[in-house]
Amino acid sequence: MNIFSIFTLLGGLAFFLYGISTMSSGLEKVAGGKLEQMLKKMTSNPFKSFMLGAIITAIIQSSSAVTVMLIGLVNSGIMTLSRTVSVIIGANLGTTITAWMLSLTAIQESAGFIFKLLKPESFSPILALIGVILIMASNTNKRKNVGTILIGFAILMFGMQLMSGAMAPLADMPGFRNTMLAFKNPLFGFSIGMIITMIIQSSSASIGILQALTLAASVSWEVAIPIILGQNLGTCISAILASIGVNTNAKRVAGIHVIYNIISVGICFPIFILVNFLIDIPLMHTNINPFGVAAFHTVYNIFTAIMLLPFAKVLEKLAIKFIPENKNEQTRRVLLDDRLLLAPTFAVSEAYRQTIKMAEMVEYNFKYSAKLLKSFHQKKADQIKENEIKIDTYEDKLDSFLLKLSGKELSEEDNNRISQLLLIIGDYERIGDHATNILKIAEKFKEDERKLSIDAVEELKVIVHAVSEIFEMSFEAYKTDNVQLAREVEPLEAVIKKIVRKVKNHHIQRLKDGLCTAELSFLFSDLLNDFRRIAAHCGNIATSVIQLYDNTLDKHEYNHRNKDEDIEFVSKYQDYKTRYSVSHTNNSNSVGV
Repeated sequence: MNIFSIFTLLGGLAFFLYGISTMSSGLEKVAGGKLEQMLKKMTSNPFKSFMLGAIITAIIQSSSAVTVMLIGLVNSGIMTLSRTVSVIIGANLGTTITAWMLSLTAIQESAGFIFKLLKPESFSPILALIGVILIMASNTNKRKNVGTILIGFAILMFGMQLMSGAMAPLADMPGFRNTMLAFKNPLFGFSIGMIITMIIQSSSASIGILQALTLAASVSWEVAIPIILGQNLGTCISAILASIGVNTNAKRVAGIHVIYNIISVGICFPIFILVNFLIDIPLMHTNINPFGVAAFHTVYNIFTAIMLLPFAKVLEKLAIKFIPENKNEQTRRVLLDDRLLLAPTFAVSEAYRQTIKMAEMVEYNFKYSAKLLKSFHQKKADQIKENEIKIDTYEDKLDSFLLKLSGKELSEEDNNRISQLLLIIGDYERIGDHATNILKIAEKFKEDERKLSIDAVEELKVIVHAVSEIFEMSFEAYKTDNVQLAREVEPLEAVIKKIVRKVKNHHIQRLKDGLCTAELSFLFSDLLNDFRRIAAHCGNIATSVIQLYDNTLDKHEYNHRNKDEDIEFVSKYQDYKTRYSVSHTNNSNSVGV
């Protein structure tokens, strides 16, 4: 083995790691929102959470990534610590799927035609060709994502072939045979497996290296088993690194991952040493192949899962004991942890969920700021001010998170959703600002005991009811992605604009007639402007919902089209116009707002 073989080995490892990354990225995009739905189904039922953890890991091809993502979820307050235990155990089993795919390389050339077809070097070039065709010729993103999966798999297998080819000369090297004798010391083999996995931070990749080695040279079962056990412990390094800088509960997620693997290895490794020392098992001296590596890796993880899954609560308690509460730690919850970016599709869904929470606070502020115009309550006013600070924080954090997320490889659907979210969080933040303006006006009315005329109050009631409906309608359309409901927002917005113009004219006339003071007129005009702009932002939100499902829609052209030719628009407009109308009367009486 010369320097060029080492270069080939490292190149093969690079292709291998890139293939896993590409394939898992494609699988995640194909899974789409299903991944997020699966995570939301995780309950206190240990077996259900265990299976979901295994399935999700099989999809994204990395138990470390799942654990890191769980740390992010707990750090963000999205998931509780107790729900992560069974998921982590399942993730350790789910990662074994990669070893089974790699074991196909062990199929011999002498095998029959059917079996030879299953050999990666036989079908990988075909998969790569199909993948390229799907990416270049397909019009749909789903097919392109399938193409990405196929190419990722082909690259993965090509890397495996490069590694096994580079290791082939080892079989004839006396130095390698002497090294393998050293590996018969189980502690040495265990340490090497753990160290290599910690360096490359992927148990799937280190298992792949071992499988490539078994193809190129003679590796016995008694040598391979300690290495595999070491690899299972070494994979904890990713969780440990990810736990730096997170809150106590999130650190405990990493703690559970580490404790589980230490207990698993701590039980199985001594059993192996004891049995191998007391009983001379012929199998231990025979050579293991990639199928054997995958089989042992799977059996080990099934055995440890069966053994420890019933003690999920105990693992949680151990993590709490070893990682106690930090009294100096400020109680805080990260809005959206950057670790969620490891699973971009899921990160998009969580950003959407947080936007809904932001909109709910805006809804509260709008609803109660309007009510405070009629009857002022200081507690409600304080809550609105507190919410406004949170709303600004949400906008800042969501903007930053979404910009980072937009740099990831995403499906067209997720890219469209991010574009929608970036627009909508701005609209809701502006609505929140207008709600705060309304509160300030309500405070001025209360402080100076100012009164509007009965006509102004009645007109204002009509506008408040109309704007309340357009807010609820646009919010419901956004929450449910209801395009039909979103289309009903625009005619109501047009009616509100017309009513506001009409009420302004009425108020100017009242001002001329001396029924209203100039100072009070400014406040009333500001109120009208705030309500009109809230309606306009609701219209923007509704248009964003429509654009999500029709990305060819041009917002400017849509808003300035000839609406008289839109039968649906005209019908809804007449309906809203009948429901919300103001008449011009002159009543000199005044009443509290």
